[in-house]
Amino acid sequence: MQGKIIAVCRSEKTGVPKVPCGEGLFIADFGLEGDAHAATGINRQVSLLSVASIDKMQGHGIELKYGDFAENLTISGLELHSIPVGTRLKVGSEVVLEISQIGKTCHSGCAIFKAVGSCIMPKEGVFARVIEGGTIRTGDAVAIGGGK
Repeated sequence: MQGKIIAVCRSEKTGVPKVPCGEGLFIADFGLEGDAHAATGINRQVSLLSVASIDKMQGHGIELKYGDFAENLTISGLELHSIPVGTRLKVGSEVVLEISQIGKTCHSGCAIFKAVGSCIMPKEGVFARVIEGGTIRTGDAVAIGGGK
């Protein structure tokens, strides 16, 4: 199975949507350079969300942009939340991520939950550790497996 990077997103502050930036430097055991959530914990260095998950929420009549769920990487072609913890993903030619957590508790002020009464992050938000660093760009391939 293979997916594709649709957006690379970052924010300098926590608690706000991330903004697509086209590419980013992902640092081993740290996360995305310049992102407020980098280095916040070994299991949540990078957040990932599938386009299919975003589409589900748009089906509730809410308009969303990539980064609105505070995801660093928006990926098409893979059902990320069904990939087991511990699985490695090869992204582009350099980066290896390892799935470290599936789901997260929505914070109490989640604007999306307030608007539609539900949110996908508790079941479909995915987090990863950066095993091998490098640059990830919009359009890069994402493959299951890889790394040492």
